Amino acid sequence: MHTYDPALTDLVVASLRDRLRNRPTLNHPGDGDKLDSVLAGLIGPEGNDPAEVLRLWTEHVAPTVIGVDSPRFLSFVPAAPTQAAVLFDTLVSCSSIQGVSWLLASGPIAAENHVLRLLADLAGMPAEAGGCFVSGGSAGNLSALVTARDTARRHRGLGPYDRVRFAVSDQAHSSIGNALRIIGVEPFTVPTVDHRLTGPALRVALLADDDPSDVIGVAATAGTTNAGIIDDLTGIASVARDFGLWFHVDGAYGGAGLLAPSVRDRYRGIEHADSLVIDPHKWLFAPFDCAALLYRDPRPARATHAQDASYLEALRAGDDTRVNPSDYAHHLSRRARGLPLWFSLAVHGTRAYSEAVERALGLARDTAALIRNTPHLELIREPELSAVVFRRIGWTAGDYEEWSARLLAGQTAFVAPTGWEGETVARFAFLHPETTLDMVGEIIGTMT
Repeated sequence: MHTYDPALTDLVVASLRDRLRNRPTLNHPGDGDKLDSVLAGLIGPEGNDPAEVLRLWTEHVAPTVIGVDSPRFLSFVPAAPTQAAVLFDTLVSCSSIQGVSWLLASGPIAAENHVLRLLADLAGMPAEAGGCFVSGGSAGNLSALVTARDTARRHRGLGPYDRVRFAVSDQAHSSIGNALRIIGVEPFTVPTVDHRLTGPALRVALLADDDPSDVIGVAATAGTTNAGIIDDLTGIASVARDFGLWFHVDGAYGGAGLLAPSVRDRYRGIEHADSLVIDPHKWLFAPFDCAALLYRDPRPARATHAQDASYLEALRAGDDTRVNPSDYAHHLSRRARGLPLWFSLAVHGTRAYSEAVERALGLARDTAALIRNTPHLELIREPELSAVVFRRIGWTAGDYEEWSARLLAGQTAFVAPTGWEGETVARFAFLHPETTLDMVGEIIGTMT
């Protein structure tokens, strides 16, 4: 089972080469009963011919995967990993890297730390900033908010059952609310102004509360998922300083905009963040799953997350624990998921990344202009980043759902409807450098 099998290797490499060579397709959702029938009996006491298993994958399983890396996938937040990143991800998997500590993976962790340093510099964070890579924005937000909670408890002399709250907006990503629920922290919801959390609104809410002393932090967003709106980071940072709050910024989707000169000024204030999350598997063209978690000062994170056990002592003996990624998030075992991004950045350079991000921003602006000039369509708001929200005048929720299904059935695009102020509307999320305005025009043409 563990011996090298050249025939098996050739089979899988050929499949990998075919996937890399051909443009990803959108595909169709699978039928559960049919899939169960195909997969039935494959896993049992005896093995199977690898060629037959791979055939089943290629003919029956793979076609049910909606191609989020297709240039025609314009829903949620797409993915568009570079070939360099995908290939190196394969090498990382082959290498069985245990990225938990410097002792076990010093070289890979050093490479990951160089990428983290790049992201910290883009955000304007201090030289001592650091962190680790986790599986996604949900894991990053959870780990950062646990650090914020425990740091506040230590500094304020609070017990584990004392009430604490965290300021959030009604536009915060769902993972923020979920993380607060998991860690037993109540949300202190601040109303937004035009879907944007501002410093003045936060200040007013705190001053109006009967006892704001139990509010320990605030979570801002650098690019909301639905509309790409960047909160008033400078104003929020100022209020956080005045009230002694931990300042967390969720830039899972929008953080990549730090590479784009055309929108960099919109992120002013992000340099004051105590913690920051950016997902490279979104707009930094890394494969799933990869999120960067950064701390302004990593020491509180280590005080919160470092795990102690007799079998872990060897990881710290004579070692600088600053570079043990397991100390900065809720994980212990981890793959070195930052390496594909490191390799791709080293191969292509940051200028290529900046140009790719700018391309999506430009497409969003061009699409907004196209919508404004198309009868029966209405732009809901000017795009700040690469998400465009608009409506087809006169359509109901059912119309949008039928339109979305028709687009996918014809493999024209995957465009899922979204909600906006209680109304079902349409939304494009641009990210893939090969998505063109002609493609967008083709999709919009189906609405008129």
